[in-house]
Parts: sequence; structure tokens; C-alpha cells
Amino acid sequence: MTDVKKLIEKALEMRLYSYVPYSHFRVGAALLAKDGTIYGGCNIENASYGAANCAERTAFFKAVSEGKHEFEAIVICGGHEGTALDYCSPCGICRQVMREFCDPKTFKVILAKNEDDYKEYTLEQLLPLGFGPEDLQN
Repeated sequence: MTDVKKLIEKALEMRLYSYVPYSHFRVGAALLAKDGTIYGGCNIENASYGAANCAERTAFFKAVSEGKHEFEAIVICGGHEGTALDYCSPCGICRQVMREFCDPKTFKVILAKNEDDYKEYTLEQLLPLGFGPEDLQN
């Protein structure tokens, strides 16, 4: 796997692009495809709230729109503007999007405060008994 610090740097960079005029909670994500390509994403809010998009899904949708469907890991960095970062866990919708494309036993979800302070989980740990594509097969 690509150096975790490199992924954390990318996620921290992506936080800067967040559009968060309502919550002021900036999130950045760095998604590692199996071919080594890194896709960045940031959260994008909307006055209607329901039309907002999380950083994690932004990264996944960018990658999928470019033909990528296999992934190794994602780093997520988030927190309120002007405060120290804390561990920022993905929402349920983002976990379900990850489950669509990733093996829950091997896909890594890394929650980072900075390059030296992070926690690593498998998707299965964050989404036990997840519903995936194989559940729809006959």
C-alpha cells in the first residue's frame, strides 16, 4: 500500500477545498485505488442540506467516473474550522458506498488527526453485517 503519510497529506490538502458555509466542518478524503492512483475529495454543502455531499463519496464518485472500481484504502481528516482535528468517522451513507466497491475484510479506513496520529480500521469493523452486491445475487 502507498505510504499512509502521503494519503494523509492529500486528505489534509483536500480539506482546504471544502465548501462548508453552514456547518463550518471541513472534511477531506484521499482514496487509494488498487492501481496506486489517489483520488481526493472534500465535503460540499448546499443550502437545502439534502443536496450536500461528503468528502468520501466525492472521492469515490470521482474515481468511479474515471473507470476505477477497485480500492485499497481511504484516509479521512475532518473537524470544525479553526480547531484541532479529531478522528472523523464516515457517515452511514459513505460506509454503504464503500461497501459497494470494497472488500469489507481488506479495505482500510484510516481516520487521521495528522500525519503521525491516526487510527486504522477495516470496513467490516465500521460496517458489520453490511449489505453488499453479493446479497442481490440469486
